[in-house]
Amino acid sequence: MDMLDKKRFVVLLMLMFVVGVCVGLLLPKNSGFEPDPAVVAAFSAGSFEDEEVNMPTEEPFTLVAVTHTPEPTTSPAPAGDAFTLEVIREEQPAKKAGRILIYHTHTYEAYEKQPGMDYEETTQWRTANHDYNMVRVGGELAALLRGLGFEVVHDTTDFEPPVLDSAYTRSLDMLMMRRQRGESFDLCIDLHRDAYINGQSGANTVAFGGQELARLMFLIGKGEGRTGQGFAEKPDWEKNLFYAQQITDEINRQVPGLCKNVMLKSGRYNQHVSVGCVLIEVGNNRNSLQEALCSMPYLADAIAQVLFPD
Repeated sequence: MDMLDKKRFVVLLMLMFVVGVCVGLLLPKNSGFEPDPAVVAAFSAGSFEDEEVNMPTEEPFTLVAVTHTPEPTTSPAPAGDAFTLEVIREEQPAKKAGRILIYHTHTYEAYEKQPGMDYEETTQWRTANHDYNMVRVGGELAALLRGLGFEVVHDTTDFEPPVLDSAYTRSLDMLMMRRQRGESFDLCIDLHRDAYINGQSGANTVAFGGQELARLMFLIGKGEGRTGQGFAEKPDWEKNLFYAQQITDEINRQVPGLCKNVMLKSGRYNQHVSVGCVLIEVGNNRNSLQEALCSMPYLADAIAQVLFPD
């Protein structure tokens, strides 16, 4: 083959190569490869619902829809043996409507001293320390009545000084001052401690609910005085007696024998100021302060039942 024929042969080969490339580009691409269905399912969108989606760095603008799960509004329960407390607001019962005054004409009256009680006595069974005299008992009753819905005024004035015998004059001044200011009460309680009488009948306490309770007694004054003529302004003692008897009966319904029979006396005891003025004796000087305090829940509940029965 001469030189001219060789050149023609090379040109022909190059033309065949170019034609082959062009034909290959025009033919449809079908490799015949079929993907495994299991592999396709494994990488489907559904398999990523609960997993973190890693964005490929090669396609930074690819948008992937991720379902957002809202955070719980309450803290999850801790693992292990711990527990979660859920605070539920309890609806409060409707408050009762009523005003009660508690005061103590004989403020210093106290109870039999118990071991561990370190306070100074003014005289035997009396002290100016309000933590141990009638003010302490009145405070307990006031707190219980407030818990039952009453508005309570607890007057803690010391009425005994300077002379015990004129204490009722000073407590009367307090009552009249309140009346002149327009204050009114459904019940006015002069809270006292009785005196133990040697040979008195009946137990000095009542055992109930695992506690020893000091016995109670209402005292109502008729205002007749020792001469029978008495005071110019007398109490409406029949109405005061009605309150006293009703509360006495309710106390004894709760705890039989806790309240003694109502005592009627000829004195006035400032009960002429308004209807609903009563004097209550809480135990005596042979009772303990704790026994007196333990009786207060039953007195408070009885007052509530009588003034505002269910």
